[in-house]
Amino acid sequence: MDEILGQVLRSAVRERLDVLTELANRADAPSLLSVARSELPRLTEGWRTLLTAHDADEKGNCPECSSRWRPQKAPCSVWRTAYEHLVAGALAPRPARHQRPAHALRPAAPVP
Repeated sequence: MDEILGQVLRSAVRERLDVLTELANRADAPSLLSVARSELPRLTEGWRTLLTAHDADEKGNCPECSSRWRPQKAPCSVWRTAYEHLVAGALAPRPARHQRPAHALRPAAPVP
């Protein structure tokens, strides 16, 4: 049963990400603004919740990625992935639109 639930959750999340990517790529400006106002706060809160769970403990280990017998030093892969997509990825040059895969995450443009 856990396997089925896991598949349902993964599928739903992937579908939602696909919808948001499609909107980012194809929506007109007013629709995109509306989606950004509703979705960006939810996405940033989700990242914050995930990253808080992966904050280093008093021993400098990630409590979520560590096991009793194998501690995982912080920053763990979740923090490194967050940095790559939210910080470093925003600084890296993006390939031309026709060279990007449809599912590629797009860095957010600065809000004036």
